[in-house]
Amino acid sequence: MTVRFAAAVLALAACAPEQPSNMAEANHALVEVEPPLPGTNQGLPDDRTPISEAAFTPDSAQGAADVVQTYFALLGERRYAEAQALWGAGGVGAEDFADAFSAYAQYRAEVGAPGEIEGAAGSLYVEIPVAIYGRRTNGQEFRQRGAITLRRVNNVPGATEAQLRWHIERSSVEPPLGPQ
Repeated sequence: MTVRFAAAVLALAACAPEQPSNMAEANHALVEVEPPLPGTNQGLPDDRTPISEAAFTPDSAQGAADVVQTYFALLGERRYAEAQALWGAGGVGAEDFADAFSAYAQYRAEVGAPGEIEGAAGSLYVEIPVAIYGRRTNGQEFRQRGAITLRRVNNVPGATEAQLRWHIERSSVEPPLGPQ
């Protein structure tokens, strides 16, 4: 009977999930943080205006919002080099970019409806509201509301394909990584 009991204990121990080797790994296993509710202090505005589900072009305001959605999805997957590539020139270096997110175990965002496209000096700008939320590596939840501003060249002669795409110009949410 004792041998069977010992064998059962060993079998159960083998099935137990492996314990994380450090605090950062332990925090990655924490329950996902719920997004902030619309209309709350850290949530997106409670705007119930329907958004068109029609196809959109990459140079439209919704095309800019798609860049922001892609950016936050890449950050959530820890694909920092790809996320950083969505910023315009003058941002931080690749190592600094990844380091800026090392304090976060979970980093998520809800992306709001884009504002109106505005033009200035041959460029177009659009602001996209965002509500970020998640968990820091110390286990603390965080929520913040802000905006991401995107820029593209306004179809001027000689503009490169890269200049004609939306890129992140600045951000009001932490960590701000572009030229502020």
